[in-house]
Amino acid sequence: MNGSLLSKTLDIKLKRGPAGLGFNIVGGVDQHYIDNDCGIYVSKIKEDGAAALDGRLEEGDRILAINGIKLEDQTHKAAVDLFRTAGEDVELRVLKKSSHHTNGPFEPQDEHVPPAPYLGIFAALSGAAAVILAFVYIRHIRRPF
Repeated sequence: MNGSLLSKTLDIKLKRGPAGLGFNIVGGVDQHYIDNDCGIYVSKIKEDGAAALDGRLEEGDRILAINGIKLEDQTHKAAVDLFRTAGEDVELRVLKKSSHHTNGPFEPQDEHVPPAPYLGIFAALSGAAAVILAFVYIRHIRRPF
């Protein structure tokens, strides 16, 4: 992953609950979720599922392995099948998402408004001020003393 210098690997053990492991995945060699990256990623944590109750797995984390089986070079379907047949006790090796991730869907969105709209407003106000000043100036010059 580009910009993942601050990422860390974590082993997480989950016990499958009535609703499964409690998260959804995306990605694979046949369905790149991030450009030029065929990894398997957590796309959603389900409320009250095993992953949510554990609290360490987050949306955007990359699943590197399940029960010791590496997920690199797996199709999406093959990865889903591995999760479905993993048994009741599941161990995940996870690459935590980086707060400095520079590409892909998990990049934080800026909360600020880009400066372009402000420049347009400034230009419009400047133009209106120039028209008003020109009008006042012309009326003042033509007015007899």
